[in-house]
Amino acid sequence: MLNVPNLLTVFRILLIPVLVVVYFLPLDNRETILTGIFVTAAITDWLDGFLARKMDATTALGAFLDPVADKLIVSTALILLVSDLNVLDKVFHPLPFAVAVCIIVGREIVISALRGWMAEVGERVVVAVGIVGKVKTVFQMISIALLLYAAPIYGIPVFRVGEIAFYTAAMLTLWSMWVYLRAAMPFLLEKP
Repeated sequence: MLNVPNLLTVFRILLIPVLVVVYFLPLDNRETILTGIFVTAAITDWLDGFLARKMDATTALGAFLDPVADKLIVSTALILLVSDLNVLDKVFHPLPFAVAVCIIVGREIVISALRGWMAEVGERVVVAVGIVGKVKTVFQMISIALLLYAAPIYGIPVFRVGEIAFYTAAMLTLWSMWVYLRAAMPFLLEKP
């Protein structure tokens, strides 16, 4: 059922090819446009969940699409950033940046698989989103927006702040993955 929250989620998915195309276009203010696209996606991520709860409009389609949309927009932005030689020239060192990208994308794959498996055994609530996951998401979204924008604002090195926030997001990513895996461990280790 396509209600307002689900339409926002679909809109967020449709922003992904726009982000990719704009990333490679030689536009004036390209970084501002990219950041606007990504921030719009981040806001709709929060807004669709808020509206679904407020309007009592949660659906199976929304429950499926929302996390998929989040992972797609974040993974796409990270792939764009890590594949950009101009970005890699700006980071402290490309290796830790690439490792942080792998940690974030890898965690999303692991936790998605874990949640799917836990749902199959009737224990999805064990790996429901917790506070560490929410804080990780905030750091992730802010850091990616800052990395996309990149230009200093009033002398503040936005890219460097974004990079530090990104490494913080990667550490929170590992922590949240550990929290989820630890909670699921009794179910993973039990005999079939």
